[in-house]
Amino acid sequence: MSHTPRKRFGQNFLRDAEVVHRIAMAIHPRADDHLVEIGPGEGVLTEALLQTAGRYDAIEIDRDLTADLRRRFSSRPGFHLHEADALRFDFKSLLGAGKIRVVGNLPYNISTPLMFHLFAQTEAIADMHFMLQNEVVDRLCAEPSSSHYGRLGIMASYFSRAEKLFEVFPESFYPPPKVVSAIVRLVPHSVPPVSADPSRWVRWSLPLFHSAERRSKMRSAAFLMGRSLSRWVLIQGPGPRPSLWRIMQLLHDRFRKSPARKALAPPRVFR
Repeated sequence: MSHTPRKRFGQNFLRDAEVVHRIAMAIHPRADDHLVEIGPGEGVLTEALLQTAGRYDAIEIDRDLTADLRRRFSSRPGFHLHEADALRFDFKSLLGAGKIRVVGNLPYNISTPLMFHLFAQTEAIADMHFMLQNEVVDRLCAEPSSSHYGRLGIMASYFSRAEKLFEVFPESFYPPPKVVSAIVRLVPHSVPPVSADPSRWVRWSLPLFHSAERRSKMRSAAFLMGRSLSRWVLIQGPGPRPSLWRIMQLLHDRFRKSPARKALAPPRVFR
């Protein structure tokens, strides 16, 4: 098909057959799998995965693309096309006999909010395989001692186990993006690694990751949360920054022990 990529949808279409094959091999769909593809675009990955998947739901926002996707795949057993915005889509509504497997070449301009949208629905998801900007994948998979470690990595590790599979270079796309991409696999935890309520502590984590000045923001956020927590952060001294996981746990514990603090507004971002 001939389709002019739309910048407002962040469209960069994958056109490298070898990369498509590697992605399909990594996902390895089986006859009893229920796959959900976000942004099928020109249907290159759809064609490869639909050959062996049992049920296949595709979510596409671009009406020009949905017309061609219907023409090509509507007669295929198990294929369902949803003309919708993935950022507002209820993935749990697709849940049937088993959990869904989510795949997609995610637009760079909405990749982070879309990840948070999916993290909120992981009870319905068996695993996720995404093409993302390489930098975003590094943040998703970052260890606490890494320079890439931040809010996205914390949220990813709370909800899932992230694994970077391989990189994909700009020449594999049309039009070629200005950055290197990568494939990431995320497998949701059956039980969260720590006992916490992410809906509470995620808003308090915002000042910690607003810019590179993380240590000063940790001190400021911790000070607003109380003297004992502030002291704990400050006594870390020079060297590697304190574990952000531990700070999140302390924030959660403080909320749990002091219900009156729930009504407080999040701290402002310190610049």
